[in-house]
Amino acid sequence: MKTAVIFALAGALIGVAVASLVVPPAIAWYASPGGLPQGGQIPAMVQIPEVIRYATTSLIRGQLIGAGAGAAIGLALAVMFGRRTSARAS
Repeated sequence: MKTAVIFALAGALIGVAVASLVVPPAIAWYASPGGLPQGGQIPAMVQIPEVIRYATTSLIRGQLIGAGAGAAIGLALAVMFGRRTSARAS
């Protein structure tokens, strides 16, 4: 049980780290307008608080998803390694 918790927590930390690297470029790609000519300007007024709220909410959501996925993968690895060591011990 201790090994499973350690693997799950390590996986969650790795998942958060990967999400912290992957999510910001994904947000930038998703929010950038397509089809503008090279060097074209976007003629729009921007509500800065809404933009900040959207970006931080998306980043935190991505980190939570990364933590959950990493914990699940870590737990699966713990089960696989736990079965191997218990089979060798008996």
